[in-house]
Amino acid sequence: MKVQTPLVGSICRSKQGRDKGRYYLIKSIESDGALMLVDGNFKKLCSPKRKNLRHVDLLPDRSEAIASKLSEGKQVFDTEIFSLLRPYNAPSGEE
Repeated sequence: MKVQTPLVGSICRSKQGRDKGRYYLIKSIESDGALMLVDGNFKKLCSPKRKNLRHVDLLPDRSEAIASKLSEGKQVFDTEIFSLLRPYNAPSGEE
């Protein structure tokens, strides 16, 4: 099932660029439709990756806990995001 609308806290996979195949969490959505993405490892909350919506595949998975923290302005740690995305970004055979 392919999701059409990006939501804060949703998980997406990069389909173009140097980071092709890497999974990210959507931190915020810009007014021009660009997504601000974080993975807790290479792209941290203090310096998110800006990526066009056309260059990502949106997954139906979403972290409600992190999404609510981001929307309320509470502190979110990079380790939380990294732990959430670990199963997605792990090389096949590891976990």
